[in-house]
Amino acid sequence: MKAVVSRSLISGVVLAPPGKSLMQRACALALLNNGVTRIFNPGKSEDDLAAISIIQQLGAHVTSGKDYMEVISNGQIKGPALLNCGESGLSCRMFAAIAAISAQEMVIEGRGSLLNRPMHFFEKFFPQSGIEVHMTNGRLPMRLKGPMKQQDISIDASGSSQYLTGLLFAMSGIAEKRLHINVTNLVSKPYIDLSLQMLKDFGYWLTHEKYQRFVIEPADKKQKAISYTIEGDWSGAAFYMVAAAIAGTVSIKGLHYDSYQADKAILQVLKKAGIRYSESKDELVVFSADQINAFEFDATECPDLFPPLVVLALFAEGVSVIKGVSRLIDKESNRTEALKDVFTTLGGKIRIDNDLMYISGKAELNGGEIDSFGDHRIAMAAAVAGLKSKSPVQINNAGVIAKSFPGFYQQLILLGAKVELINE
Repeated sequence: MKAVVSRSLISGVVLAPPGKSLMQRACALALLNNGVTRIFNPGKSEDDLAAISIIQQLGAHVTSGKDYMEVISNGQIKGPALLNCGESGLSCRMFAAIAAISAQEMVIEGRGSLLNRPMHFFEKFFPQSGIEVHMTNGRLPMRLKGPMKQQDISIDASGSSQYLTGLLFAMSGIAEKRLHINVTNLVSKPYIDLSLQMLKDFGYWLTHEKYQRFVIEPADKKQKAISYTIEGDWSGAAFYMVAAAIAGTVSIKGLHYDSYQADKAILQVLKKAGIRYSESKDELVVFSADQINAFEFDATECPDLFPPLVVLALFAEGVSVIKGVSRLIDKESNRTEALKDVFTTLGGKIRIDNDLMYISGKAELNGGEIDSFGDHRIAMAAAVAGLKSKSPVQINNAGVIAKSFPGFYQQLILLGAKVELINE
């Protein structure tokens, strides 16, 4: 599919998509729960659907209601199983650890960009816990066979916090005694805060010492019923916040201000850039700005904000600086090069210097034809940029937004944006 976005003014109300980071974690915890779990406001992105399929393969029974999904599980991991993670790095890293609870052989595979993302962590860690693992050059497919030993472990979490999330979930599910995970070089701490809070919501008890030593207590294995609501996704909503800043006024519903999501940090950037917004219990309203101030921001802990922040910076007065480029290499694309290529093509100016990205602002972009690089966030960022470009922005391979936000273009159209969707 192609999407063509023309210069537009927008206004109206949108609903933030369900947070896929929460949805995938909720699926995993529902699988580990001995009982019935009702997940309200369930996500329907491709990553969410991959997680749902995986828990079914591992033994959970899933049904859907009007506004909820019900998961019935005995807390045991069923095997052998073939688990397809689609293009979801989180599902791969999280469910690999959970699958390793079982003594049955499991095969984990994926498609597209996930096949090129390195997973050397498993080759290093799994043998320490008695888990057989076979991969080729640290890439999928992965064949593994547990069971995971109940023992203290030490890991280097510099590659991704998602590995630690998987281990926290898996070890919480099997712990019959106190277990410890010693961690060095942890990145993306807010995502671990999110995982810890969700574990608590599902009845587990964990503590940590400055994110360097995690203590897992034995959990109550009695059958229990759990209800959990998926809150709105701050990373998806960030694109509408930037769209409002450059092209109109948008009210966004479904966000939680007390959220543990790392991408809530977008509010800090709006303040730095001089973008007005108002908060109420039910909505966040972002207003267009006559002038956007250049800003500096460290996105190391929230790298998914890079694409919308680059768009905001392109329309600011002066040069903005975003730190954390090193976190962009192994995403759905090499997001550093993709951002530079796409927005240079559209008439922007971006310079990379080690871990810093310098973006020169201007009144408007030229427009043009770009490729999404198979990256959902690149496609959404380019679409937002089209709202304030001289000529239309044509996005090839635009359907990749289904990975995280299937309704993105439709909601943009409802706001008044001129968007033409062309099926090929």
